[in-house]
Amino acid sequence: MTDIHAFTPELLRRAQPVKVVFFDVDGVLTDGGLFFSQTGETLKRFSTLDGQGLKMLQKAGITPAVVTGRDSAPLRTRLQALGITHAHFGTEDKRPAAQSTLDALGLDWSAAAAMGDDWPDLPMMTRAALACAPANAHAEVLARAHFVSRMHGGHGAVREVCDLLLTATGHYRDCLAAYTA
Repeated sequence: MTDIHAFTPELLRRAQPVKVVFFDVDGVLTDGGLFFSQTGETLKRFSTLDGQGLKMLQKAGITPAVVTGRDSAPLRTRLQALGITHAHFGTEDKRPAAQSTLDALGLDWSAAAAMGDDWPDLPMMTRAALACAPANAHAEVLARAHFVSRMHGGHGAVREVCDLLLTATGHYRDCLAAYTA
């Protein structure tokens, strides 16, 4: 079996110790657009590719966590369906929220990755061992990312990060084999 990903050895070494990944929501797990119903309810679109990647991370022993400035019923429903239990909602200052998750898991920033698309995500990204961004992130975020997905937020960018982490930790082939055997 050949690997279809062309992750550099340096990037794989950086990703290898990651045990927890912090994800922003709007612009990362979604495309960043906000839809409002007539009653004012917020509607969001999530990628099933990203969802599958998040499930595989959990199977590989890597904890996905969410730190977001917003809160909504659709988001909580999606995270519950994915089994993501480490989540901080309505958080403007994301670093302390992420730190509380690290403390709860007994980890530090050297075992963390973070994926964001805009300035509020930089405090997590600049501390994490691996900083990631979707292709359509703000220029300041792209400049600080170790890995920039080829995909846009909400359209498979999270899945690319999941594939990177699964490859770096030696779980990618086993995860794939479960579907191709």
